[in-house]
Amino acid sequence: AILTLENSNLNDVVTASYDSIMSIPDGYSTANIEIEEQLTVEQLLQLLLVHSANDAANILAEYIGGSIDSFVSMMNTKANELNMQNTHFTNTYGKHDENHYTTANDLSILMKYCMKNSTFRTLAGLKSCIIPATNKYEERIFKTTNDLLISDNRDVQSNYYYRYAIAGKTGYTTEAKNCLVSVANKDGFELICVVLGVGVIPNNLSGKFLDTKNLFEYGYNNYAIKKIRDKNAIATQ
Repeated sequence: AILTLENSNLNDVVTASYDSIMSIPDGYSTANIEIEEQLTVEQLLQLLLVHSANDAANILAEYIGGSIDSFVSMMNTKANELNMQNTHFTNTYGKHDENHYTTANDLSILMKYCMKNSTFRTLAGLKSCIIPATNKYEERIFKTTNDLLISDNRDVQSNYYYRYAIAGKTGYTTEAKNCLVSVANKDGFELICVVLGVGVIPNNLSGKFLDTKNLFEYGYNNYAIKKIRDKNAIATQ
């Protein structure tokens, strides 16, 4: 997402290729984008960050990098630039691969960098997105996979809403289990939380959201930003 924002315009129109769609294995989340469907960069980013659409990731990768392999090289270059010392990518969307890995610390570095981009902040905090009719589909609506942001659920998911949450990205594979990188802002104090490898917890609840809420509460209950002195103030006895 951040490489797309840094290397394209939101209103650029992109055409989905055969390879970008058909190379995604069964079981991985998609937006059912069709071959030759035309979408804007902004729409693809919304599908990527709101709906976890892996087909959108591949389509953007081909558009930005010229090929998926070239884009993956760009991802690794950016990780090195950000000093993400224990990260290596082999694909655009997290397909399981022994050589595709990262750490909680590296993901926090990446999220901190991404949140400096105002467009990323907006897209990663959307509760839903509306994709207007395209050359292949009628209008579609997608809801975020990040239940920290949803306040109006009437079922068990209401346990997951966190009023200070402003952005985040979920992830899941069988091997990686449930993962979530998220950001909260309380009175101007922003925290980043990373939870990885969350398994099943009692009562069928989603541990990635509950753990994240608990960690944010720990952070806000135990840390604060304090003004020590004014900038350029002269120290006196």
